[in-house]
Amino acid sequence: MDRKARDAQWSDLMRAAIAGDESAYRKLLSELSQVLRGVVRRGFAGVGVPRDDVEDVVQDVLLAIHLKRHTWDRSMPLGPWVSAIARNKMIDDLRRRGRRPEVAVDLSEFEIEGEDQQASIDARDLDRVLNGLSDKNRDIVRSISIDGHSAKEVAERLGMTEVAVRVALHRSLKALAATYQEKNT
Repeated sequence: MDRKARDAQWSDLMRAAIAGDESAYRKLLSELSQVLRGVVRRGFAGVGVPRDDVEDVVQDVLLAIHLKRHTWDRSMPLGPWVSAIARNKMIDDLRRRGRRPEVAVDLSEFEIEGEDQQASIDARDLDRVLNGLSDKNRDIVRSISIDGHSAKEVAERLGMTEVAVRVALHRSLKALAATYQEKNT
């Protein structure tokens, strides 16, 4: 089965699961867990994470999917949503280990046709959300959280201390989270 068809099947299974179909949910989680094991194993290859710890991260991803399934937009494909969760859980795991969370994650298992269109939608949504921040805070969030620059690099560029950049980032992300919560409650 090609990726597009598989993602369509996963999306259908998730819709059925949200509607209460337990067997569809079991099937979905079983299929996702198989794919996620490979994704996490490849993502952690070469960064010194023990192979046995892959399963812990896979379980974290599955738990996050379960707890956040109500946040998935049913009109969108499931694969990109799952891939974002997987990437975030892998980064979280590396942070707990005290590693810099720069993970080259091969999420090609989740790629589908039309992803460029989704990326442009995501970019517009991101711009809309970030527009609620001041210019400086928007620059800090975009530079660190999106473009991957370090707080030190951003501080030097903006003529701020690294601590001030980190505080601004934290406050900005907190404000964005509060805004998101208000809109989705």
